Amino acid sequence: MSTSTPVDGKATGPATTTRGRIPGAVWAALALVYVVWGSTYLGIRIVVETMPPFLSAGARFITAGLLLTAVVAWRYGPAALRATRAQVGSAALVGLLLILGGNGLVVLAETSVPSGLAALLVAAVPMWVVVLRTSTGDRPPLRTLAGVLVGLAGLAVLTSPGLSGAVRLSGVLLVVAASVLWSLGSFTAPRLKLPANPFTGSAYQMFAGGTAAVVVGLLRGEHHGLDPAAFSTASWLALGYLTAVGSLVGFTAYVWLLQAAPLSLVSTYAYVNPVVAVALGTLVLGEALTWPILVGGAIVVAAVGVIVSTERKK
Repeated sequence: MSTSTPVDGKATGPATTTRGRIPGAVWAALALVYVVWGSTYLGIRIVVETMPPFLSAGARFITAGLLLTAVVAWRYGPAALRATRAQVGSAALVGLLLILGGNGLVVLAETSVPSGLAALLVAAVPMWVVVLRTSTGDRPPLRTLAGVLVGLAGLAVLTSPGLSGAVRLSGVLLVVAASVLWSLGSFTAPRLKLPANPFTGSAYQMFAGGTAAVVVGLLRGEHHGLDPAAFSTASWLALGYLTAVGSLVGFTAYVWLLQAAPLSLVSTYAYVNPVVAVALGTLVLGEALTWPILVGGAIVVAAVGVIVSTERKK
């Protein structure tokens, strides 16, 4: 999940690639975003097998925020970390929406929902962004609105495992709520006064969202009877992967792509990530590929593809 949206009409960076052949570095970075962000759902599922959801998510993002702060200070100098009170407040708000709401609820949901299904439900983010745009008076193209309607039909199919009892309905609804909150954060971010350096803004978002996740975890009592010795090696490795690779490498590659490649190309991650997540969930964890997941997932991914392809022509 990223901190910006490909269908908002306000990209966080310019598309500077000229017409012609796309450099190999762009394809390499795009492959990183495809695989890394697609694999985070698998990583989350492995983490919550033995670790508490909100406390582990909080630890992940606070650690990633510290690492990113060090990288920014080293790469751009300590001055790059400066921000006004308003900028810090805006970054904190976005962090609460994206990390606590968007990511945190997904982590909680994956204690009962397969990673592939969670990824397919989150793929609806561009659809919710279109809904938010429409609610503020924007008038997206009819093809975009048609894509939203088709996507909502796909979501209805995807929620059927919860309605039938195959998975917990509460977990499915948590992922839907997470995708709405992530969409709200993505929609709101370009309209706020954030730090000029996007990496600095991301670090503050991680601190805010990670700290809030720890607070929620404590309020839920996740620390009661907590025994780190009971955490599996797989969970520790997955948490390390999510922190270093998912939060740092993936995001860095994405921000670089926004400035080095056409947005039309970068935005394809929205419908590639869920395919990667479903494949990994099936191959690594043996998650079942049921008909609702196959059919509903295909509908949602196709709808998102229509939305992204239509919006990027504007």
